[in-house]
Order: sequence, then C-alpha cells, then structure tokens
Amino acid sequence: MITRILGEGQYEIAEEHLDHLNELDSALQAAATAGDEAAFASALSALLDAVRSLGTRVPDERITPSELVLPDEGTSLAQVSELLSDEGLIPG
Repeated sequence: MITRILGEGQYEIAEEHLDHLNELDSALQAAATAGDEAAFASALSALLDAVRSLGTRVPDERITPSELVLPDEGTSLAQVSELLSDEGLIPG
C-alpha cells in the first residue's frame, strides 16, 4: 500500500504491517475522540514513525497515487478529527 505523509513524501507499506498500523490508528482515534491533546500528539507521532520505519520511501521522481494519506505531525487534533471516519485514518 502506498501511503503519503503530507508534506513529507510517500512510503510503500507491506500488507503484513497493516494490523500494527491499524492498532496505532485506533489509539489515535481514541485520543481524538477523548479530546486528549497529549495522547493525540503521541499517537500521531507513533503512527507516522511506524510508517517511516516499516515502509520503504518512494523516490520523489516516481509518480504514483497514494492509497492512504496521513497528516503531518503538525496537524492539530481538530483538523485530524475532521478526517477521521468510523475506521480512523486507516480503513480496515
């Protein structure tokens, strides 16, 4: 799955890592629902760090559509709350 972190670039994530990313996404959604800014910032950072460490960076010159788009670390809880669906940021 090609995942974009806004303002940073794209990463190719293997299917085997999706369950872990969904766990991190669930923590982010719970923090956002609770309005807990500190837990939200920590959960967003953990999710983005996992994408960076588990994924392979897609070269900038390779044009490919993103299947998933994640906000950058500077995105506020209010902004991410607008993006969340019942499944969080990551479907599945």
